Amino acid sequence: MKNKKLLKSNAATGDEPRQGREVGYVKQRDIVEEMTESYIDYAVSVIIARALPDIRDGLKPVHRRILYAMFEDGLTAGAKFRKSATVVGSCLGRYHPHGDQAVYDAAISLALSIDSWTRKYRFHR
Repeated sequence: MKNKKLLKSNAATGDEPRQGREVGYVKQRDIVEEMTESYIDYAVSVIIARALPDIRDGLKPVHRRILYAMFEDGLTAGAKFRKSATVVGSCLGRYHPHGDQAVYDAAISLALSIDSWTRKYRFHR
């Protein structure tokens, strides 16, 4: 595999690359090898960023987006009932660039975890 030198040029003015203005090298690699390495890096990044709860509040990004969308819509403990589709649509439209089923499933898991927590640790007034 040969390495090709990249020379800096100014595309806007049409200047040709000049000797001595070396920027880096272009490495030729096997596509399977490159995709394998790049995909592993991407997968680890996604797992860390999306699938693991944050240590600060115990929420995944999708849960945090749902709660924030609900807060901005005024859906607090004393608010009127709203359909879950309203919450999902609000979250999708403003904060979550993924599918609606993922938001709906995350909202259900969030509600179930809050319900089980409140049953375990009942607050008395």
